Amino acid sequence: MNAATLAWRALRHKPLASSLNLLLIAIGIAMMTFILAVSVQLEEHAERDAQGIDLVVGAKGSPLQLILSSVYHADIPTGNIPDSALAALAAQPLVNYAIPLALGDNFHGFRIVGSTTALLGHYGAHLAQGALFAQPMQAVFGARAARETGATLGARFAGSHGLAAGGELHAHAPYTVTGILAPTGTVLDRLILTPVASVWQVHETDPDEQPAAAPERELTAVLVQYASPLAAVSLPRWVNGQPRLQAAQPAFEAARLFNLLGVGIDVLRAIAASVLLVAALSLFVALYGALEERKTDLAILRTLGASPATLLRLLLAQGLLLSLAGAGLGWLLGHGGVALLQWSMKDEQQLNLQAWRVVAGEAWLPVIAAGVGLLAAALPALRAYRTDIAATLARP
Repeated sequence: MNAATLAWRALRHKPLASSLNLLLIAIGIAMMTFILAVSVQLEEHAERDAQGIDLVVGAKGSPLQLILSSVYHADIPTGNIPDSALAALAAQPLVNYAIPLALGDNFHGFRIVGSTTALLGHYGAHLAQGALFAQPMQAVFGARAARETGATLGARFAGSHGLAAGGELHAHAPYTVTGILAPTGTVLDRLILTPVASVWQVHETDPDEQPAAAPERELTAVLVQYASPLAAVSLPRWVNGQPRLQAAQPAFEAARLFNLLGVGIDVLRAIAASVLLVAALSLFVALYGALEERKTDLAILRTLGASPATLLRLLLAQGLLLSLAGAGLGWLLGHGGVALLQWSMKDEQQLNLQAWRVVAGEAWLPVIAAGVGLLAAALPALRAYRTDIAATLARP
């Protein structure tokens, strides 16, 4: 009979203690798994959505709010800027290209974004069905937006005022679905894209919003890619010098956001590490207590031919079995927590998590769990190794 079999039977001999130690290890590993899975996926999504966008130009206000509303489409805009800002930016020799954005409406909670086909090209999007918009009041749906709204080619729909579901319906100006995009894994998947002129037309012809004079046409923001590294120094300064414009850099603002979130993530990691430490201490106490109770049994094993190394392996195997079983259970609980978060926030379009995706850092979790188990079992195992047969059996 090998050490693993003996260890398994020893653990079964005290099911309550073994189960509690298993649960403690599982909780610590589950917390680490959950934190890793969520934080890594959120950072990857943020990097992918902002890739290639060096500067966002919008109305003065919070730079972070401007980035969240225009790059990640997860906040309300800071305001509007004059349409002339696009031509002024495009004329700058330091600008490679400038992509306009015009927001204001939604369809079942999915934002209708006025822009150009350059936005699709920026994200490398291609059509799964139909064709790109070619004139105002035509719309192309992102993959997720199409799936969850049931959009089909040729269908007509009206947007609702505001960026969240429930606003006043613009029934007087319906859109026609001309295309549906293939999944891109970016923010485009949850957007409905149309020419900028569509957004202007909807609001300029709304009977409830009819202006007394010809309106000044406006944009929400402009996404800019630099033509050279020199632009990073001079272009934001030029933009911020304009009376109605503000420049925000996605890389800087995203780093600031994740630094703020990182404090909370570090606290959760510290709590998870504390749980694992408690699990190690509990496992140590359980194995040490079991050793004291079973000294006579271990001495008898020695008299039957078991070597000191066999007893050492027996105690180490108990710690290893418990820790690895706890790691497996913890992994399931951690990803189950991600699945629960995904389900509970299914209406929050900004949070797009894959519950059972394994991220890079998870490979270390079984190693950490095994280390905890072996460390907790080390002292009891060493005492078992040094068991004095004669002295133990001579005890009354």
